Amino acid sequence: MAETAIHPSAIVEPGAVLGNGVRIGPFCHVGPQVRLGDRVELKSHVVVAGDTEIGAETVVFPFACIGEVPQDLKFQGERTRLVIGARNRIREYVTMNPGTAGGGGLTQIGDDGLFMACSHVAHDCRIGNRVILVNSVAVAGHCVLEDEVIVGGLSGVHQFVRIGRGAMIGALTMVTADVLPHALVSGPRGQMEGLNLVGLKRRGAGRAEIAALRELLALLGAGSFRETARQQSEGEVTPMEREVLDFILGPSERSFLRPQG
Repeated sequence: MAETAIHPSAIVEPGAVLGNGVRIGPFCHVGPQVRLGDRVELKSHVVVAGDTEIGAETVVFPFACIGEVPQDLKFQGERTRLVIGARNRIREYVTMNPGTAGGGGLTQIGDDGLFMACSHVAHDCRIGNRVILVNSVAVAGHCVLEDEVIVGGLSGVHQFVRIGRGAMIGALTMVTADVLPHALVSGPRGQMEGLNLVGLKRRGAGRAEIAALRELLALLGAGSFRETARQQSEGEVTPMEREVLDFILGPSERSFLRPQG
């Protein structure tokens, strides 16, 4: 069993809970309500504050600030949480904030994500597994990013936006509306350009599945969006089509980025 190692210059407040084999590098600060899972590594100059849990084998790189109070003027100091899953890579200058009372009190990050330098996850977000935020991506409060989403560098995601599983957002894109699963979105004000074909192929989608998704998008783009989705959901569809239809018919605070005809 690996021993926990804490650099003499690091501060670990009384009350913090450290798993087996945790490594805390120079000049880190770990708050009294923090829980670090087995083999978590804080490289150096990392701040972990608040009621924050970091899952096993996650590595946090220098100057990241994890769990500090939300950047929300409505926040009044209430105790809220940030829960980060296992095996994430959280790079330099990343910020992740806990929830707010008005948003449910929890920000949640899944497993196996890569959060590149200077990316930001705001309060009350839910981030799935195997998500990649490229350098300087800003995800605003109350957003949902499902599994395997990739957001390109210098992009922004508006508050309350949902991005469906496997979608890809191109660099320098402002996402202001919900993004369908497996969609490809880019542009100064994001426009849906079609399917994320690279991601679909990586996940094993065959030609028939991709062709069915393309046909569904064409139908959605030609008619009343929700009504068309409702009609299509009543018939026989592939699993990926069902995923898209369920996403459209699910609860949303935003409109949708529509397929371009």
